Amino acid sequence: MKNLVILGGGYGGMKILNELLPNHLPEDVTITLVDRVPYHCLKTEYYALAAGTISDKEVRVTFPEHPRLQIKYGEVTGIDSKNNQVIMKNDAPIIYDDLVIGLGCEDKYHDVPGADEFTYSIQSIEKARLTYSVLNNLGPGSVVGIVGAGLSGVELASELSESREDLNIKLFDRGKHILSAFPERLSKYVENWFVRNNVEIINQSNITKVEENRLYNHDEPIDCDVIVWTAGIQANQIVRQMDGEKDRLGRLIVTPHHHLPNDEHVFIVGDCASSPHAPSAQLAEGQAEQIVEVLKRRWNGEALPEAFPAIKLKGVLGSLGKKQGFGVMADRAITGRVARILKSGILWLYKFHNG
Repeated sequence: MKNLVILGGGYGGMKILNELLPNHLPEDVTITLVDRVPYHCLKTEYYALAAGTISDKEVRVTFPEHPRLQIKYGEVTGIDSKNNQVIMKNDAPIIYDDLVIGLGCEDKYHDVPGADEFTYSIQSIEKARLTYSVLNNLGPGSVVGIVGAGLSGVELASELSESREDLNIKLFDRGKHILSAFPERLSKYVENWFVRNNVEIINQSNITKVEENRLYNHDEPIDCDVIVWTAGIQANQIVRQMDGEKDRLGRLIVTPHHHLPNDEHVFIVGDCASSPHAPSAQLAEGQAEQIVEVLKRRWNGEALPEAFPAIKLKGVLGSLGKKQGFGVMADRAITGRVARILKSGILWLYKFHNG
């Protein structure tokens, strides 16, 4: 029997499972899925979990069941590619014939002293739970500093402003406008929403140091009761430690077939794989579909295509609390109630098809 090992039950890993199971897995292939938690997590909704506007259960989706699928709960500590082994913490190594690495990303602190020690995060479900506990135990009038005004920072700030109107929220951003990756019209729309909802935006900020309950913007101290870091990501530490060429975010460079250039049996998916696109659930699922195509053809002894078509991304949607939103769909900017309804509908469809 051949063993396909999938590290990480995120959007890429879940898509591979759903593409192969229940009817497209060859009789001589088993799958071992490794994850730290016993369910698939909707990472795009961690901001709402941290803000306290949804329950923990709402961001969990059950993994599929199959006689030849083994789900292994534990922590990966390394990859021994010479011996085709995944090294586990406090457990025996897992032998693989093919390996898919989809371990996700971690916060990138840009060498800011104290940022990793004195800030909270929403990069994993464990960290989002902790952030929820800290934010929702704050007293009235407390100051929350959110560092980074990309999609995650904006969604967290807006959701928290609706959840806790009694808090003073400060959103720190390096640029002239928040959401620098979006059209300027969208950025200004979101900025106006924050003005109406009493979220303070501090543009052209430069966080130079973080201490307990205090951050320094251009070396000027600002006291905060809680500081949440949403100012960039990098590949999982396991991937950053692997041999191979990487990009500036520590993501591994892969071939057009999504495997390592020097090992056709090790595939990289999602936030661990270098890509010209910004990390997203859509991108991870598109990569996963193509990885499954490669695996199927190899298992059947068929030739691989020289390359795959470019992965088509439908757009990006963000929420501003529960009633408003923003985004870009088919190169068209959309704002307001329609954008929020679209995002909610897409999330419902995803949970319906995967749950």
